[in-house]
Parts: sequence; C-alpha cells; structure tokens
Amino acid sequence: MMKILNIHGYGGSTQNSAYNTFTNMGYEVISPALDYDNRSPEEILSELKSIIDSNGVKLIVGTSLGGFFSAVLSVRTGLPVILLNPCLMPFYHLPELGYNGDVKPFMALFGELSGIDTDKVSCIIGSEDELISTHAFTKKLLENERFRIITGGKHSAFTLPLADYFSEIRPWFEI
Repeated sequence: MMKILNIHGYGGSTQNSAYNTFTNMGYEVISPALDYDNRSPEEILSELKSIIDSNGVKLIVGTSLGGFFSAVLSVRTGLPVILLNPCLMPFYHLPELGYNGDVKPFMALFGELSGIDTDKVSCIIGSEDELISTHAFTKKLLENERFRIITGGKHSAFTLPLADYFSEIRPWFEI
C-alpha cells in the first residue's frame, strides 16, 4: 500500500480534508503535527524528510503552508506532490495571519521552487480563496493538465471536490 505524507497548513489540523479523503480511499496517511510558530522552516523540512525516508513515503500532499513545504520537498526528493490551495509565498502571507516569526528563511527557500518539476505536481485551488491572494503566481509556476481552479472554492479544502479530484488523478500518482 502506498504511503502518503500529509502536511497541514498554518494553524491547521493533522486530520484535515486531505487526510480524511485519502484515508477513506484506503491509503496509509502519515500526518504529523507541525509547530510552525516555534520551529524554523529548515527544522520542519528536516523532520519531514526523515519521515519520508523512514516510512517509504511515495506521495506528498500539502495544504496551504503545507503546500509550500511539499513543493520544496518535491524539489529536494523528486517525489510527486498534490498541492491544495498552496501558500507558495509564505513570507508574504504569514504576517497577515498573525505569524510573528522571521520570514527571511522562507524567502531563501522560495528560490528552490524554481527547480520544481511540474510533471510531478498536481494542484487544486479555490477561485474564492479568502486567505491566499497569490494564486496567479501559483498558476504560472505550476499549471499543467492536472491544475484545477474550482469555481466558488474557498481556502478550506473542505470546499474543494477532493475525492473526485484524487480519483481523477489517481493513475498519475500510482505509477
């Protein structure tokens, strides 16, 4: 059975919409609780990379800020990722959400996104995302045949048709 690493967003839940949908589809989902406020981005990436290596993870799924970490991990590991309303510019958005940490490490990691292989990315975003205003950039960086904009979808992945989307792209990530 394929193992999936699910990375929640800032202030998000380990048992988020992606976790529940993939679990209901019969996959083994590893969904660690991440303390974004008290750990550096590199510490978080190191923890996530360790989880990938020790568990034989074959797919990474990231929601919002988890999408940023998923994208960086895809660049570093070559693993496929599914991004749900990804926050690819956390240095811009996190201060708006009450984050008091240093955003400079996110700026340094942002440069790594230029190395992303869009053949390894699937992305779904809501057209009415009320938290992330930079999805035009997301589309320019990641658009491919699996890129979807859901009319009326909001930031919460609960507003996105995840079961249908995951079923549609299943042949891609089960290769």
